[in-house]
Amino acid sequence: MRYHQFAGSIIGAALLAGGLGSGAVLAAPATPAEQRMVATVDAEQARTLALLERMVNQNSGSRNLEGVRKVRDIVAPEFTALGFAARWVPMEQTGRAGHLILTHRGAKGMKRLLLIGHLDTVFEPDSPFQTFALKGDKATGPGVADDKGGMAVMIAALRAMQAAGTLRDANIEVVLTGDEEDAGEPTEVARADLVAAGRRADAALDFEGLSQEDGKDMGSIARRSSNSWTLTVTAKSGHSSAVFSPAMGDGAIYAAARIIAAIREEVPEPNLTLNVGLIAGGAEATLAPDAAHVAAAGKTNIVPAKAIARGDLRSLSPEQDRRAMERMRAIVARTWPGAQAAITFEEGYPPMAPTPGNQALLARLNGVNETLGLPAMAPLDPLKRGAGDISFVAADVDGLVGLGPASTGDHSPAETTDVPSIWRQAKRAALLMTRLSREKAVKPVGKK
Repeated sequence: MRYHQFAGSIIGAALLAGGLGSGAVLAAPATPAEQRMVATVDAEQARTLALLERMVNQNSGSRNLEGVRKVRDIVAPEFTALGFAARWVPMEQTGRAGHLILTHRGAKGMKRLLLIGHLDTVFEPDSPFQTFALKGDKATGPGVADDKGGMAVMIAALRAMQAAGTLRDANIEVVLTGDEEDAGEPTEVARADLVAAGRRADAALDFEGLSQEDGKDMGSIARRSSNSWTLTVTAKSGHSSAVFSPAMGDGAIYAAARIIAAIREEVPEPNLTLNVGLIAGGAEATLAPDAAHVAAAGKTNIVPAKAIARGDLRSLSPEQDRRAMERMRAIVARTWPGAQAAITFEEGYPPMAPTPGNQALLARLNGVNETLGLPAMAPLDPLKRGAGDISFVAADVDGLVGLGPASTGDHSPAETTDVPSIWRQAKRAALLMTRLSREKAVKPVGKK
């Protein structure tokens, strides 16, 4: 069954399950425009679910360039119908499709909002997980939450603003990247347009999924970085009967193991983690060009000549990143019997620290929750959230993460969205964007 074909019976049940449903009483003070926005989200539920189904049923794995462009063609008209100007930024030079940038110009001198989402998913065309399905108030499918569900929330909120007349004067820029799940290289090129948008904005709202704890909606004001490292150890090799001798040493694998153990023991600190995701060694070891595979060969009676390990480094501030990298380099530089080691770092996603500005935005969202009769949202522990695109603008603009729907099983064939959370999040977003858009701009026009 398709949700939009049986909206009358299913929507009512979903609203009862999700709270703040059709006919719910708003807590004071709610303006007539806010009441209209809430009513519009409810009235257009079938339309929103139909859009989500269309997006999910179009594969848009990050490396499926044509698929990403097809999702662009689905969502772009939704924005242009609301008065947004659409611009496509091709990114074939980075190995990815590109980014869709949409701009709505409102009243001069008022806050400029940056809305962030992404067109791609982790599921490429060869994945068996390809289609949308609805069962009760749960929807499954590739990207049904991450981030096609987020885009559905975004569009539903903007349509509600238009119906209430609050979109007209709002200054909003939307950046929908085509490679959030697998960013193109070099990153400086792949994220240049997003960074520029962040420098123009007064507030950034990221429409990836809503986090929950014990059934309670949480506010996300921080995300940790995601950087990669590669450890390479080379050593003397020969017959295993000579291992541990002063002339031979311990071999590459022992040295690599001791280095990794030292990193585990000496580097971690609060909000900083290190993972070893790949390791191999032997008489020979070669890292593949994709940096995701290692080929190794050896025998039990040969002291290994080479070992390679790759992992990630996640922190809550640039200072933590630098401190961890310095400690890791110092460990690698120590003397290891019969071996030499080197470590390199690849910067990926920067951190988004829990700044006072981000905390103030969460307070504004909790003001919306009060109006909607919803519980206040406590800040989520950043250890419980992965990296994301908003981190690229975090140094330039205050931001909130998690304006998309609640879900489980993201990045797996079990990806499932809680349908009532789509309506709850769309109402929150519509009221929050309306209130922020009516405040005076913080940054002068053209500030970098």
